[in-house]
Amino acid sequence: MLTTDILIIIKKTIQDAAQALFFPENPQDLPRVELILNTDKDSSHGDVSTTIALQISKILKKNPRDVATALKDELVKVGTSTPELASLFGSVTLAGPGFLNFSLSGADWTWLLSNIISAPRDFFRPKELTSKRVLIEFVSANPTGPLHLAHGRNAIIGDVLASVFSFVGHQVTREFYINDAGNQINKLGASLRNRYLEQLGIKEAFPEGGYAGEYLIKTAQTLFEQEGNAHENAPAEFFAQYAKTAMLALIKSNLADYGVTFDHFTSEKSMYESGKVAAAVAALSEKGFTYQADGALWLRSTDFGDDKDRVLRKADGDMTYLAPDTAYYFDNFSQGYDKLINILGQDHHGYVTPRNAALKALGCDISKFTCLIYQLVLMKKNDAYVRMSKRAGNFEQLSDVIKIVGRDVARYFFLNRKADAHLELDLEQALKQNDENPVYYIHYAFVRTHSLLQKAADADSQLAAFVKELESQPATTLADMTHIPSTAHNLIKKIATLRSLLEAIEFNNQTHMLAYYAYELAAAFHNFYSHTKIIIPDDIATTKNNLLIVSAVNRTLDLCLELLGLSKPKSM
Repeated sequence: MLTTDILIIIKKTIQDAAQALFFPENPQDLPRVELILNTDKDSSHGDVSTTIALQISKILKKNPRDVATALKDELVKVGTSTPELASLFGSVTLAGPGFLNFSLSGADWTWLLSNIISAPRDFFRPKELTSKRVLIEFVSANPTGPLHLAHGRNAIIGDVLASVFSFVGHQVTREFYINDAGNQINKLGASLRNRYLEQLGIKEAFPEGGYAGEYLIKTAQTLFEQEGNAHENAPAEFFAQYAKTAMLALIKSNLADYGVTFDHFTSEKSMYESGKVAAAVAALSEKGFTYQADGALWLRSTDFGDDKDRVLRKADGDMTYLAPDTAYYFDNFSQGYDKLINILGQDHHGYVTPRNAALKALGCDISKFTCLIYQLVLMKKNDAYVRMSKRAGNFEQLSDVIKIVGRDVARYFFLNRKADAHLELDLEQALKQNDENPVYYIHYAFVRTHSLLQKAADADSQLAAFVKELESQPATTLADMTHIPSTAHNLIKKIATLRSLLEAIEFNNQTHMLAYYAYELAAAFHNFYSHTKIIIPDDIATTKNNLLIVSAVNRTLDLCLELLGLSKPKSM
């Protein structure tokens, strides 16, 4: 049995062979080697595959099968000269246009399971990762009302991404940027003043373009109940500040109900008050990237790939959104982060290029900056789409969804599609307590693992001791591992793929992959359970082997639920 990480050995051996054959003088040109653990039923595809030959052929403009054949021959040669690799690289086969497939031996299966059991958290962490300082800025909703459905999608993408980045070893900061410096806050304050005067019996025309949601009526009622008519003649600034504070508290409450936390809340207004906005605009001018026209100050953003120049300061002296946002992101770059991620709705797509142009003009390395764009959220009820509006009662609020379907279902459903695809939240499906609801299906698999371990402990004193040891000192139970049934091979491979999946998420930021994986692992376990008698009273050795597999599933689902921010029920 290989004594070190078999998957890393396979990857490193392929990498070294490919470099020696095709990139001896330019190793930096070698594409990233990715391994695929095959979990389908077709054994001809092997247990582990790689498409590296296809990638190399594109770079070198060679026939992919020729590349794959040369690489296969080299790997077999390596296996012949290295005894502990002989069984592995002696089984490499070529398939399709250039896939390389490997078959694992019985000893390799034992290695995989033993490492998952003894140190699951370490097993699933990438072994070749340099820790970085990462800033993830997400949600950043205007403090003018409660969070709505789109914010729910933004929040879950950012929250799970931050959890994955933290787990794999990065130092992550979660940031919420408060857009509290624009005219919208003045309109919010005017709207609250109107609602407050209503509490005093004073009727005035509602402000044009104001916020008419019922949440402001409740805020006005609270103000009146606490302080009576003390603010009848208060200035507009009082109502603007009071409303902003109340809405921010409401947003934080929505986030807490959703299970989302932040390390920092940074105010746009503070960027003005600290002089950072003025400093950023001045720096752009000093570098020669601004000009005056029609009384306004313009950024030469076309110098950096934008389709037109953008206004930084309007003719009336007010700054556009571009000025404070440039200052904010420039300030983040100045703090020395290695990677910055910003999550935005599709309605902000046109905002990215101008902002990046300004940051490039200030000398920022924009390659460190990633902007994730997510698509709209639609809600269905009784096969009809529910209209979303600013008026309460139409399910536009995230809090409504959480109250109806619960936190777990809300989080999973908002993550259960690729970010750049439209998302439909089907209330009927979300409320079902059966296999049609993916959260129920995943939870049922997790509960089943607990139930099997408990049932085994209750059935036999020897098994009870084994289960207790499995929970407290899992490494010591591995001596009982004698044989991994072939029916468990696909399940073990599915478990092991979590590591490469987390690496992929760290690379491509596609958090929906984790939601898919949790469901697929649950399905693989349910299938294993339906085809395998787990507890065999007169065969303790086989039962122990089966319980090791059950425990591995339990530990893996436990990690998935943790990263997804879902609960971990032990009974249903």
